Formats: sequence, C-alpha cells, structure tokens
Amino acid sequence: MSTSTSKGRYVGAIDQGTTSSRFILFDRNGNPVISHQVKLPNIFPKPGWQEQDPKEILSTVETCISKVMEKVPKEDVAAVGVTNQRETLVCWDVETGEPLHNAIVWCDARTAEMCAEWEKRFGGKDAFRDVCGLPISTYFSATKLAWLLENSDAVRAAAQSNRLRVGTVDSWLIYRLTGGAKGGVHVTDVSNASRTMLMSLKTRDWDPSVCASLGISVTWLPRIKSSSEVYKSIHDGPLKGCAISGCIGDQQGALLGQLCIHKGNAKNTYGTGCFLLMNTGDTPVFSTHGLLTTAAYQLGPDAPCHYALEGSVAVAGAALSWLQDSLNIVNSPKEFDQLAASVPDNGGVYFVPAFSGLLSPHWKDSARGVIVGLTRFATRAHLCRATLEASAFQTNDVIQAMEKDAGMRISSLAVDGGLTRSDILCQFQADILQVPVDRPHMDERTALGAAVAAGLAKEVGFWRDLSDVVSSTSAAGTKGKTEDGAHKASPRPGFVRFDPSSDQTRRQELLRNWEKAIQRSFDWVESDAKASKL
Repeated sequence: MSTSTSKGRYVGAIDQGTTSSRFILFDRNGNPVISHQVKLPNIFPKPGWQEQDPKEILSTVETCISKVMEKVPKEDVAAVGVTNQRETLVCWDVETGEPLHNAIVWCDARTAEMCAEWEKRFGGKDAFRDVCGLPISTYFSATKLAWLLENSDAVRAAAQSNRLRVGTVDSWLIYRLTGGAKGGVHVTDVSNASRTMLMSLKTRDWDPSVCASLGISVTWLPRIKSSSEVYKSIHDGPLKGCAISGCIGDQQGALLGQLCIHKGNAKNTYGTGCFLLMNTGDTPVFSTHGLLTTAAYQLGPDAPCHYALEGSVAVAGAALSWLQDSLNIVNSPKEFDQLAASVPDNGGVYFVPAFSGLLSPHWKDSARGVIVGLTRFATRAHLCRATLEASAFQTNDVIQAMEKDAGMRISSLAVDGGLTRSDILCQFQADILQVPVDRPHMDERTALGAAVAAGLAKEVGFWRDLSDVVSSTSAAGTKGKTEDGAHKASPRPGFVRFDPSSDQTRRQELLRNWEKAIQRSFDWVESDAKASKL
C-alpha cells in the first residue's frame, strides 16, 4: 500500500494526441476515475501535408479539464502530467503568446526534398545519429522548423527579432497553461527533446554544433528538464494553482505506463501510428538496423535517464480512419473489427499504408500506400483484415531490427492502444512474432505514464517511488473483470495473454508475401526517390 504524503486523491493526465485531446484523473491504484475527450480536427493543405491549429489544441485541452473538474473539487487533484503527440512543432511569438503558424504534425511529409538536400550536404542520412540517435527524416521537429524559417514570413520575422519561441506540443501547452505571455514557462522534457534531432543523448542538452549546422538558434528552444519535477503551477481556470509536475512524450509515456521499467522490456502502442519501444536501461544503444535511439524517461532532476530503442510506423489506426472517413467502407471501428473477423484470412490481399512514406526500419520518404493481391474474390472484409494485419507485419519488421540491435530476443510484448481491442489483431500479432502478446485490462497506459511522472515528482509525493507505483498499479483495471474465456491470464497481473500458434508454414508464406508487397511501395514518388540517391 502506498505511503504517499500527498493530500490529493487523484493525479491528472493531459493526453494530447493527433486526433483528440483528453484529461483523465487516476487514483493511487492506477485506475482512471473520470475523463473527458474532445476530437481534434486536422488540416490537410496538400497531399502529404498535415497541420493543426495550436489554439484549437489548447482549447480542446482546456475543455477537457473543465468538464472533468465539474465533477471533483480542485483540492482532490495532487498534480497534473502532460503527455503529447511528439515531433509536432508549434511556433509562437514570446511577446504576445500567439502562434505564428499552424502546428506541423509529426507525420507531415513536406520536408522530404529538404531532407534529401541535408543528406547530400552533411554526409548521409545518419549524419547526426551519433549525437541525437536519429536519422535525417521528415519525421523530426528540426526539419519542420527549418521549413518554416524558409517559408513563413511571420516565423522568419520573429526569428530575426528574437521573438520566436518553438516547441513540441508539450512545450506549447505548458507555456500557455502556466500563463503564456504573462510568465508562462518555456520547457520540455528529455523524452520530447530527444525527438527533435537537436538534443545530444550524452549531455541531454541542445547540441550547439547540430543547431548551428541547421540554422537554429538555441535561444528559440525550451529548457530541457526531467520528466518528473514541478515546472510551474497552472495560471488560471478550474485547476488554478495546481502544479504541472510531469511531462513525457506519448510513446515513452506508454512504456512507463506499461511498467516496462527494466532493461529488455518492450511495448507497442497501436494508435494513429504504431510505436514500439524497448527499454535499454541507462545507456543509449545506437541502432545499425534502422531504428531510433531515444530518451525514455528521467524521473527527477537527479535521477538517471533511461533510454530506449524505438521503431515507429507512421500509419496504424489512421488506416482504419481512412477506410471509414475517406472511402466509407465501414461506419465504425466495431463494424471494421466485425468485418475483419468474418473472414478466415486476408484472401491474398496485402495493404501497405505508406500514405506519407515508411518509417522504421525502412525510412523511405518516397514510399506510398499500395494494396496488392486483389482478385474478384476479394471483399471489403478482406481489405479490413489486411488493414489490421498491416500493423502486425510492420511491428514484426521493427521487432526483428530491434532484436539485432539489442542483441536479445524479446520474451513477450505488452500492447495497448485502440486497435488492440481487436482479438483478431492481438492473436495475429502473436502468431507473426511467435511470442506471447499481453494486453492490459486497463488500456489508458499512455495517460497513466504521464500520471506516474507527475505523481512521482519529489514535491508532489503521490507515489513514493517506482516500486510503490508497481505494487499499487500492477493490477489496474482488474476490478470487476473476469478472465476472457478465449485466452489465459498473463503472468503480469491485470493483463490477458495471447499465445502464438505453431503453424510455421502459414507464417512464412504470409511474411514472404508481405515482403513482396512492401517492396512494391518503395520509390513511388520519383522526385523524392532520385533526391534520396544523390
């Protein structure tokens, strides 16, 4: 039982994602008690471009907080943590606190030609990898900032007069929630900073040589802090005076929320994209197989930083949204899963959803989505099945690279995210990986990670330490649950396990066909393909 000294009953988590914002209150057992969610519109100015209105991002978060706090007194909330879509970049004017341009979303591909030029200028895709752990890619925030400096008059003018401030979504939210132009703090944490291409993994500070090479001034960037400390109190609204004491990127938050706190622990989150992380302990492992090296979390200014290997897949749940919203093939996620389950296999159909290129381990900005293997036998059910399977195939590609880099084989995979509500996906993932897949009963693991970071802050004391978190929250979500008769309980309390089948012949056939399909998606955008070979 916790021996916390905190007076609050709950810790809050702002979970700001690509398609929605949420605010959730967690109790000391890691159970979500009250939450509210608001959909966040995305803007698509051109093919491959994706933007969001920074003021709308803030507004959706404030609405979620207000709705939740209608139900509890402010005194019940010990602290608040923030978890966020990473790499998405916001630029604002420090004198007014107002945004200078729409936020450029993490999966936006407009900087492909710029990235190809950088590869030529700096000596290849991995020119900065030994510093930041990342390849040159459209994915990361630095490329988006460089593009805005070239293409936005407002951003360029603010930079020239030193009024420009930039940050990922966590920085923007913390700045505005703590006062904005009236004293708001401009900070980020190590997990988010490590996604910019500008932070040195060794010093955990902005690297002056990389910044100078890319024409970026350190004065525009936030201060890098740990993931768990009081940054400042909320300036106004129903949580006025409540400390913001946790900040962690969404995928690192899920790693922490899944309690993958030991070296070799791995998790995958199936959200808009698909993100797999392996905890590598307090030493960064630099990938030679197309993965990212990233800061996972630092639970206090004096605590060691934990690192992770990460494989990022650009499109997972977003492919379902495409089927529903753009093609009108299904009306809801429930119908999608029912259709996928209505057929015994994919009917020979393979879908590579490379809408804006491929990320780990291929790093093909010039790839585009393909559907192959179509015959008159194929139905919308087979396409739904192929869409689910695409996430599992891409995860397997990442796992294979991860095991080579880490020099170890994973023994199981913890999963979370909206797509994992599908038994079809979880079982197929276990079959393809040939390791057990563990799905939690309580799937709000990303938000729980932010809550854990906030609650562990020394000044807050909601939980005493990580062992207190583990003992308090390891069975989160099990109350009132019964074991799923189709699956056995996992050795991890609060999880259900999907064991792999032993049909190796079928597995090898599926993987061979997937490899053929993904090869057909490569170099579809010819200009990008030619540039990448310079």
